[in-house]
Amino acid sequence: MNRVREVEVVVVGAGQAGLSAAFHLRRTGFEPERGFVVLDRSPGPGGAWQFRWPSLTYGKVHGMNSLPGMELTGADPARPSAEVVSEYFAAYERAFGLRVRRPVEVRAVREGSGGRLLVETSAGTWATRALINATGTWDRPFWPRYPGQESFRGRQLHTAQYAGPREFAGQRVVVVGGGASGTQHLLEIAPYAAATTWVTRRPPVFREGPFDEDAGRAAVALVEERVRRGLPPRSVVSVTGLPLNDAVRRGIEDGTLDRRPLFERITPDGAEWSDGRRVAADVILWATGFRAALGHLAPLRLREPGGGIRVEGTRAVADPRIHLVGYGPSASTIGANRAGRAAVRDIRRLLAAGPEEAVAA
Repeated sequence: MNRVREVEVVVVGAGQAGLSAAFHLRRTGFEPERGFVVLDRSPGPGGAWQFRWPSLTYGKVHGMNSLPGMELTGADPARPSAEVVSEYFAAYERAFGLRVRRPVEVRAVREGSGGRLLVETSAGTWATRALINATGTWDRPFWPRYPGQESFRGRQLHTAQYAGPREFAGQRVVVVGGGASGTQHLLEIAPYAAATTWVTRRPPVFREGPFDEDAGRAAVALVEERVRRGLPPRSVVSVTGLPLNDAVRRGIEDGTLDRRPLFERITPDGAEWSDGRRVAADVILWATGFRAALGHLAPLRLREPGGGIRVEGTRAVADPRIHLVGYGPSASTIGANRAGRAAVRDIRRLLAAGPEEAVAA
């Protein structure tokens, strides 16, 4: 029988939110391995950034914030963001001695004994008094389903599989999705493709001018209200709008970003709308976002009837031992930093109360 290792806190995920939480745990007196452990399923440092497509250079990244305690400075804007951020995260882990264990897959979190949670993984089991979940969304790409989708003779792929624009040379490409990834894909693919078509559920909202602190707070508040009600979170970006930069303006002017509403069905050679309009396609690229990767928490039955986990701050309302960072309002990089600090502050109070009070809280 495998030995169960005991720690005070388990952090699941070593992206921006997980590393921020680990930094604040270390800073407030928790020791790596004995006081806390960070488990990450990825092969190396960098969180989801390490999987971004090579043509997404650091200069194109929208809203990357440094981790607490160590600035990211002097990065070459022409380098792939995957390389820049992965190297930065690796240096951060070394600088603060965070000792991330990888690759480790967390398979399930269950109720243990003595008020502890059992974290079952590919590398054994940990018994912990609190858990900070920072698994993000990259592992759960969202694929919508439409009539006729299985009949399409061309290629379908998701943003998670996108490797760059050159592979679409000479092809007719339909990009589905109104977020930042969809517009980036279109602007990159258009010079290579024979034709592009942009399809979104809602008309895109472009934002001019700076995104100030008041606007940021208002956007986060909208996302926060959903998780308070136990509904699945929308991304912060979904309520901020798309930045209207020079590249986007050119895309609007030359027709690349001429949006069509969602089609009614997919045909073997393209897509068809309810009014009879058709478009021929070799590729459908689903830039339709991601969902929170929370399947390992299912044994704890935290989900509300609305489909989400009800959260106050970062704390799961149904179980105060569980904190979700990088979830809902803290899904942005700056939000993840703040959430890591807030989760550690609450966990310190929880652990100081003792196991009986923690379970009953």
